[in-house]
Amino acid sequence: MAGNPLLEGLMTYAPLPGIADEMVSPDGSIRPAWQKLLSALGRMDETELANRFARADRYLRDAGVFYRAYGKDTGGERAWPLSHIPVVIDQAEWENLSRGLIQRVELLEMIAADIYGPARLVSEGLLPAQLIGTNPEYLRPVVGVPPAGGHFLHFCSFEVGRGPDGNWWVLSDRTEAPSGAGFALENRVATARAFSDVYAETHVHRLAGFFGAFRDALLAGRQFEDDRIAVLSPGPANETYFEHAYIARYLGFMLLEGEDLTVVNGRVMVRTVAGLKHVSVLWRRLDASFADPLELNHQSQLGTPGIVEALRAGSVRIVNALGTGILETRALLAFMPTISRHLTGEDLLLPSIATWWCGQQAERDHVAANIENMVIGPAYSTRPFFDDNGRSVLGSTLCKNATLPVADWLAGDGARLVGQEAVTLSTTPAYVDGRLVPRPMSLRVFAARTRDGWQIMPGGFARISSGSDVSAITMQEGGSAADVWIVSDRPVDRTSLLPADESFARNLPGSLPSRAADNLFWLGRYIERAEGALRILRAWHGRFAEYADPDQPLLKDVSDYLKQLDIDTAEPVPTSLLASIDSAVFSASNIRDRFSPDGWLALADLAKTARRFHDSIQPGDDATRAMTVLLRKLAGFAGLVHENMYRFTGWRFLSIGRYLERGLHMTRLLRHLSGEDAPDGALDMLLEIGDSVMTHRRRYNVATARLTVTDLLALDPLNPRSVLYQLNEIKTEIEQLPNAYSNGQMSPFYREAMRLHAGLAVMTPEGMTPEAYRHFETELEKLSDILGETYLS
Repeated sequence: MAGNPLLEGLMTYAPLPGIADEMVSPDGSIRPAWQKLLSALGRMDETELANRFARADRYLRDAGVFYRAYGKDTGGERAWPLSHIPVVIDQAEWENLSRGLIQRVELLEMIAADIYGPARLVSEGLLPAQLIGTNPEYLRPVVGVPPAGGHFLHFCSFEVGRGPDGNWWVLSDRTEAPSGAGFALENRVATARAFSDVYAETHVHRLAGFFGAFRDALLAGRQFEDDRIAVLSPGPANETYFEHAYIARYLGFMLLEGEDLTVVNGRVMVRTVAGLKHVSVLWRRLDASFADPLELNHQSQLGTPGIVEALRAGSVRIVNALGTGILETRALLAFMPTISRHLTGEDLLLPSIATWWCGQQAERDHVAANIENMVIGPAYSTRPFFDDNGRSVLGSTLCKNATLPVADWLAGDGARLVGQEAVTLSTTPAYVDGRLVPRPMSLRVFAARTRDGWQIMPGGFARISSGSDVSAITMQEGGSAADVWIVSDRPVDRTSLLPADESFARNLPGSLPSRAADNLFWLGRYIERAEGALRILRAWHGRFAEYADPDQPLLKDVSDYLKQLDIDTAEPVPTSLLASIDSAVFSASNIRDRFSPDGWLALADLAKTARRFHDSIQPGDDATRAMTVLLRKLAGFAGLVHENMYRFTGWRFLSIGRYLERGLHMTRLLRHLSGEDAPDGALDMLLEIGDSVMTHRRRYNVATARLTVTDLLALDPLNPRSVLYQLNEIKTEIEQLPNAYSNGQMSPFYREAMRLHAGLAVMTPEGMTPEAYRHFETELEKLSDILGETYLS
């Protein structure tokens, strides 16, 4: 039997000299909080450990957890880097840390209220006026505007680290649009999947109660019971967009972007397919300056004009209030101890990392005298320290490379700089190359304002460094994230977001944002467009394998037809087909909160396989087999959507998109291949493309003929590939859409669909001439335009 690498790793595990370790106490013994976990892990052999780690990774992969790293050559979505061994902290120690963070967040609330209110901290000399007035995060349009509900802060996070003396320090405050809470949840689920038995017996505090209390507080903040609550995201290109979608889905809130909103008479409204609906609570995940291009950043394309006007009217509560990003200013840490004593009469229970703002002479002198032990960085920055691009550098590095004496440099640029103590972070065990090794870590901890006051998430997540360098104050690039277990010596409550009683309320239809409906509609069209192209290409390559002559009349005719659709048969998997699939992926990425993980993975797999075939297959039989594989994968995706997607308004737009595109595809194809001048074999190819060969044999006791093919593929209401069938289904779905009837009359969209359906239903096969097909093609495209005007504008 394979050995136990964790047990073997423990025998050689050695904390770094002079550095605190989360698992090993200063006297060299294992901390009590870790003993249950290590005892359980000690019973597992190497194979079992590998299987458990793989289980966690598989969950994250299947759930589609990702992040984006900007500025990387690889770009795109990256798998979430889980460190499988959790960080374990005793409940008593966590309670002490929580008290310090609650005191801190209450102090930050007071500072925000003063900065955007009476400004006594500046007038009384406790904050330099320059640090506020010239700060890019100081938003003058909201000065003097009290936030709805009376609070500036509702959800914050803190980067904390343990120093060599074993005490916790605050490395940075996050008040602008703090991220990571959703990733903390996913870390917990993945780690609990890997160690379900260990987790159950270790008395780990659950996270659901924290989110439930915050959700209840937001619900209580609505002005009216039917008001909407939304997570306001910058969009899919944001590095933490997965988390925005995940949190919105987890808490049952809408996921919106700036373009989804408009301000009418001082009220924030969301554009839905049922008209404008009031939004009274916005949990914003975009920087405040981008929220309103009218009064804040005029170049912003992410916000909504008029948001500041709505704030002045008190009609919307924003989490956190616009302008609170100023509290993240690095130089502010230098003044926090004094401000705390002034405003609360108390010293900070949890100190910040030692910071000196170089805009004052005494502080400049101190930094210059102790430059070897400092990290120098921009004073106004709200981001962590990085040792690159000249942003934040170790003082020792400055001394080696400086072209100007440090004191002279600080005298000239001091107002824009801070010096901070170069902190040595504690380490935690990480499983690396089959053994446990100490790795530097910091914790990201979250605080939420609830109806009972501030509450600290019992956990968060740890950021684990990829190397052993402990001189940096944050995790280096390429690191990983670990779950944080807060353990008790007695059983803990098994909290859930499910209500305690059996009462419930169903959300009424019509709350679907117009942008989401637009993406669902086009997702349906792109998927059907790809399927139509695949079916034609499979039929073409099957015949090419037989004739081996692209100039054979039928092949030449179909090639010419496909060129009109920008599909080149010289490419076994045409670039335009990849574009349709990529467009479907893009549309789905814009509605991740409404899309099942299984559906997303199936779509992503389709795109990946199509791209691989594009680079590898040959025309003929090879391409025919490839088209069949892609069709089956596409059918798998369509089946998942059809079987699993709730029949709500979004489903109807997705379905209408599919039916409309299929109707257009078949109408164009019939016009081209069913005419009297069509080449030999065209009708048989039509039946194959329409997946109706066997049906034709059963329905008609004659050989393939133009009228029978026309009847089956254009006018048969029972054939799911016929044009009339698509119009039947479109009509059925439209009847269920909001505002299909207005004041007892059909909407223009419904009326047009009825007219088009009736016009085709009365046709005979003899009347389906090329001109008739061209007419119905034009009318179908017109129907798409009217849908957009009715619901998507």
